[in-house]
Amino acid sequence: MAGMSAAPDAIVPDTKDWTWVLERPCPECGFDAAAQSLDALPTRIHDTAMAWSDVLARADVGTRPTPSVWSPLEYACHVRDVHVVFAERVRLMLEVDEPAFANWDQDATAIESAYGSQDPAEVAVGLIEAAGTVAGLYATVTDASRDRRGLRSDGSVFTVASLGSYHLHDVVHHLHDVRVG
Repeated sequence: MAGMSAAPDAIVPDTKDWTWVLERPCPECGFDAAAQSLDALPTRIHDTAMAWSDVLARADVGTRPTPSVWSPLEYACHVRDVHVVFAERVRLMLEVDEPAFANWDQDATAIESAYGSQDPAEVAVGLIEAAGTVAGLYATVTDASRDRRGLRSDGSVFTVASLGSYHLHDVVHHLHDVRVG
């Protein structure tokens, strides 16, 4: 996943295609998309947001474990922005037939937004708000809309349900990255 950098302004882009997590469990964080339900997604997103609040309250929140790994603060900023991006994508999928998603350069966003220098308390509020917004969108998904499709810029096709699992993996995986179970 994103989050590797040699220095605060020198992000090494993550170019891996993580869509495979929809087909098999993630060996790093243990996430299993097959064990997830769309109905539980709003609660899971809420619960992970609360875990991120705990992470952001740590005394060492801005400290990188190694120079090449994001600090918990930087990961939290990324997760906040992931929620915002996925809310836009879910909204599009529910309103437009087979939308194409704009490309999002998460590494450029990290640099442009100076993730490492943001205020942890403000990040916590923003993350909770963004999680609440996207959880609310997932809560509106019905049996009739769960299979609506959207297309990522690399050609990957998602349904609302598979996008939700993919989204949740990102959040859960980054909690694992900062060592929260």
